[in-house]
Amino acid sequence: MKVAMIVSECAHYAKTGGLADVAYALSDALGKLKDDVMLVMPFYRCMKQKYIPLSRKLGQFDVYMSWRKEEAHVFLYQDKHFRAYLIANDYYFERDNLYGYNDDGERFAFFSLAAKQLFRFIGEKPDIVHVHDWQTAMVPCLFREGPRFDDFYDGIRCVLTIHNPAFKGMIDRFFLNDFYGLRDELFDSGKVRFEGMVSTLKSGIVYSDAVTTVSPNHAAELLTPMGSQGLNGVLGLRRDDFHGILNGIDTGEWNPYRDGKIAKRYNGDNLEEGRHLNQADLLKSFRIGFYGGPVYGLVSRLTYQKGIDIVLPAIRSVLSKGASFVILGSGEHPLEAGFENLRKEYPSTVGIYIGYNDDLAHKIYAGSDYFLMPSLFEPCGIGQMIAQRYGSLPIVRYTGGLKDTVAGYDGHNAETANGLGFYDYGVDALKGSLAQSLDVYRDQALYYRLARNAMSIDHSWKKSATAYQKLYRSILDRK
Repeated sequence: MKVAMIVSECAHYAKTGGLADVAYALSDALGKLKDDVMLVMPFYRCMKQKYIPLSRKLGQFDVYMSWRKEEAHVFLYQDKHFRAYLIANDYYFERDNLYGYNDDGERFAFFSLAAKQLFRFIGEKPDIVHVHDWQTAMVPCLFREGPRFDDFYDGIRCVLTIHNPAFKGMIDRFFLNDFYGLRDELFDSGKVRFEGMVSTLKSGIVYSDAVTTVSPNHAAELLTPMGSQGLNGVLGLRRDDFHGILNGIDTGEWNPYRDGKIAKRYNGDNLEEGRHLNQADLLKSFRIGFYGGPVYGLVSRLTYQKGIDIVLPAIRSVLSKGASFVILGSGEHPLEAGFENLRKEYPSTVGIYIGYNDDLAHKIYAGSDYFLMPSLFEPCGIGQMIAQRYGSLPIVRYTGGLKDTVAGYDGHNAETANGLGFYDYGVDALKGSLAQSLDVYRDQALYYRLARNAMSIDHSWKKSATAYQKLYRSILDRK
């Protein structure tokens, strides 16, 4: 298949969050599975120093936005398993950041129009166009409703993946024509209308042949009023074409047997030795000690979404019983300050690094006994899967992808359990799982049985890419 991945960011090129990781990993995995993959993204300022010398300029073409004419300059870079088409425009993308500007709606309207025109410009027609989140979700509508529609685009099938339903691409109805050259009728009919404005994300839901999100359980949540961010109505109409496909992780980078950033490489056969040596190295890195209890790790944005507000009061229940706790992350100032106060209270057992440090992240996954991820909501989550890969048991709240990936120990399922978890969001519920973690840790045979269960799970992107291939083929097989 010829697959075009249209994204606003991509790991190794320009990244702000998990969307970038998915864009790169899925494109790479599909390429490894012998699909012909084209990745299309903006050529941001932060990319130019590296990628201008490595890419080849193919030329440029005009993009018309109502009365404005802008040029799209196209560069081609050959990645390992896919081709990256980088669309440059100094007015829209020669900026310090990827997002956060008042004209973001206009910037990604330009990019969406340019991405559509790119295929005719290079003379290649994809079988599947896969768009992601609000920034590119208008592309399927442009194929079907654009004023310059021609038969070149006929037969292209579209998939939309929703990574963050909170951002819906809301623009005034005036801009439907001014940015995209589309008719007011699309707003009046409700196809692109959401809460009195145009939503590019809703447009993608309506016009795509299939819609996905990043885990099966999150797909179910998006069909409920409580968990849908208001999208349950339109997603309900697409229920038969709405799928949850779990993200994977980069099993090349996250591999304890080959990880050069940890003190002792290991696998399931020498997990105990690996854990002992890596834990000693982890505690030394944070300048704290071991006092007989388990070591809990946390690598996260420090936000309420990630459940950090319940970690702060709950973790004291195990710190007072000999546990140690290491934190790597940054975020909301009150939560950062809360951890600083916790360290002052437990200076010999709490270690903190405010910011991000990749070497320390690897050490935490390899050296912690438990990995905390009690999120308020979590569409997929990657940290819990990395922790399992390293044999650190995740402690999660069962929401979104955390429910799909963690089988919590219930006292009777030692053969299949690979973590611990709870349902009700709150301090007492987390304390309950922490108390259970102490009991499991005291039974070392049980603990390592669960840890080996966790290490045996296939979280590779090959598995996820195969699921996407199956979806793509099912769309192409439709009459």
